[in-house]
Amino acid sequence: MYENMTFDAIMNRMLERIPTGIDKREGSIIYDALAPAAAEMSIMYLEMDLLLNETFADTASREYLIHRCAERGILPEEATNAVLQGVFTPTTIDLLGQRFNCESLNFVCSEQIEPGRYKLKCETAGEVGNITVGTLIPINYIEGLESAQIMGILIPGEDEEDTEVLRSRYFASLDTQPFGGNVTDYKMITNALNGVGGCKVYPVWNGGGTVKVMIIDAQYKPPSQTLIDSVQSALDPVDEVGKGKGFAPIGHIVTVVGAEALPINIEMTVTYRTGYGYASAAASINEVIDNYFAEISKEWESSESSIVRVSQIESRILELDDVLDVQNTLLNGSDRNLVLGDDELPTRGTFNGA
Repeated sequence: MYENMTFDAIMNRMLERIPTGIDKREGSIIYDALAPAAAEMSIMYLEMDLLLNETFADTASREYLIHRCAERGILPEEATNAVLQGVFTPTTIDLLGQRFNCESLNFVCSEQIEPGRYKLKCETAGEVGNITVGTLIPINYIEGLESAQIMGILIPGEDEEDTEVLRSRYFASLDTQPFGGNVTDYKMITNALNGVGGCKVYPVWNGGGTVKVMIIDAQYKPPSQTLIDSVQSALDPVDEVGKGKGFAPIGHIVTVVGAEALPINIEMTVTYRTGYGYASAAASINEVIDNYFAEISKEWESSESSIVRVSQIESRILELDDVLDVQNTLLNGSDRNLVLGDDELPTRGTFNGA
């Protein structure tokens, strides 16, 4: 708004008010007297421009966006700790509370799942704790321990909420109001729970008062049973169904389920550049397919049905240096785009690119 209020513009306006006949050239007494004031005013206009930008939610920096969001009771979601599954032998040792190291991270056995299996909570918050496999080293000596392994993620850790995601949540709160167990209320509450990356809400899906909440995890993948149970307990505990013991209102019977992975088998005729073949291109092909499927999964929450497009797969593989041409693409045996169900997430199956 004040981008035109430069030092030169201010100085020229001030000098225009000086009567003619007085020396106004640079270096003159009047010019030197006005210059410091013009410099300070130009700085003031820059600060006023900054102040305007920080006032409105669409242009505010993170610090002042947080202040604006707080007016509507919206707070940035903090980083959360990953919960992994640890497998130990022998199964007779009590490891509850024991700490272990894997790579540069430390974990603590927070809960026993069954003999020899524990929930491992990462002591460092964020996505950095999302380790799928690894060897655990006890921080303190544990007599009789033979092996300790990480065997998958139960609840993914999440980084602190991104500024643009927070901004989107602010504007979404203006469009639709969460209230008393409406769809928006369920979405807002469920998405705020640790490990949840998105959800769909189906009201009255099995009679009056019933609500189905379908979730994906923070990595935009099908959730573990542990995450499903955690969300179920938060919304409507199974031993207190419909009694309002969770976030769900009294009388709402909530069923939490997870989206499922649909393996997609891809066949295509690939012409490789001279000196290359499938062996050299396999890793790159798998990566572009996985990245494309991840993009689709990120849009799962806002899409009624996701579509895996033949053209997208072909164009992305064509961009690889090893590949000259592709044709005759089939997705699960069909040459058409693949429309997924609302409970399905795409995952890479087999690839035949001879």
